[in-house]
Amino acid sequence: MEKSMELGAFSISLAVRDLKVSKEFYEKFGFKVFGGDASENWLILKNGDTVIGLFQEMFKKNILTFNPGWDGNANRLETFTDVRVLQRQLKTQGVQFETEADETTTGPASFIVQDPDRNPILFDQHV
Repeated sequence: MEKSMELGAFSISLAVRDLKVSKEFYEKFGFKVFGGDASENWLILKNGDTVIGLFQEMFKKNILTFNPGWDGNANRLETFTDVRVLQRQLKTQGVQFETEADETTTGPASFIVQDPDRNPILFDQHV
């Protein structure tokens, strides 16, 4: 049996036109502000285990986001697969990269790939 990849916490990062309007809309669905900084045009909202990020004027498109090293509450995991290891695993499978993590570093890093329909997928490690 093939070992599954440990991708970390999952969220969707939404490119929004108006942060306040979007925040108020998602609050109607039970989402509460979990993190972020409205003065910097971004907020993280949570409803149960579901996490969405609202980003005004930061991204051109919505992005699927994985955070290696974090659980669903942005707590650091004791053990996790480093983003650079994930990058190497994906490279061996022929995945093409839009941006890459510097494999000579440790700690926080990120990379972006696109699925066949050009949807961006961000792997963003904060630890």
